[in-house]
Amino acid sequence: MASTSTAYKRSYGDRAKAQSNPAARALLETMERKKTNLCVSVDTVKPADFLAIIDAVGPYICLIKTHIDILEDFEWSIIERLEELAKKHDFLIFEDRKFADIGNTVAMQYAAGVYKIASWAHITNAHPVPGPSIVKGLSSIGFPLQRGLLLLAEMSTAGALTKGTYTEEAVQMARVHNDFVIGFIAQRRMNGIGAAPGEAQDEDFIILTPGVGLEAKGDAMGQQYRTPREVVLESGCDVIIVGRGVYGKDLSDIDGIRARAERYRGEGWSAYLERIAS
Repeated sequence: MASTSTAYKRSYGDRAKAQSNPAARALLETMERKKTNLCVSVDTVKPADFLAIIDAVGPYICLIKTHIDILEDFEWSIIERLEELAKKHDFLIFEDRKFADIGNTVAMQYAAGVYKIASWAHITNAHPVPGPSIVKGLSSIGFPLQRGLLLLAEMSTAGALTKGTYTEEAVQMARVHNDFVIGFIAQRRMNGIGAAPGEAQDEDFIILTPGVGLEAKGDAMGQQYRTPREVVLESGCDVIIVGRGVYGKDLSDIDGIRARAERYRGEGWSAYLERIAS
């Protein structure tokens, strides 16, 4: 039975005050300060495009989402430039790594290797498939660095297996490790799922939702899209994740990218204001 918690109907600023995890608190404070719940996913392979897009959308976002391993000719100066842009435009960094191995392995993947993700990404994410050891492994690295973890409870692709009991187990795992797990990648609110009646009344996980679009309803790879209003107001999610809807096909069209980011920011924020007003 789901909880009747209405914590998500409070302002982002009020919710930030109740967060014990520094990354969760910083994200909600950034959203309140910049008046945005937009996260842009920059899935480009050329470092120059990657950084130019981030610089263009920076004023309109609370979070940038990266897949750092798709960049060609990776070198550490890219991370240094990314961190500079995060400070310049006041946003957090989310590396969409989707860790999915045993605790010892993910701890090494998170801390070491070429990318040293824990050193620069405020937030990362993981599949719950390996069980609680994956959270323990990542927490051993990220918690001392004041990082936050998202669990993949639901995905936006057609036919995804992330549903039912799987989703309930993911929520329970987060509940046990809520000092480090700050929320979920999901299509709806997870608060209270799998809890007994009367339990989890005050839990307030942050929900980040991919598959957001204003025009397209899907793509040839099975991605399904919903509008910011459907995601934020109707489903109660907190952060809209938009990729191609912002940067489009012409990566050199910086003015167009900037305009689309501003539009998504406005749509997402309007939906949020309507939600808290209700």
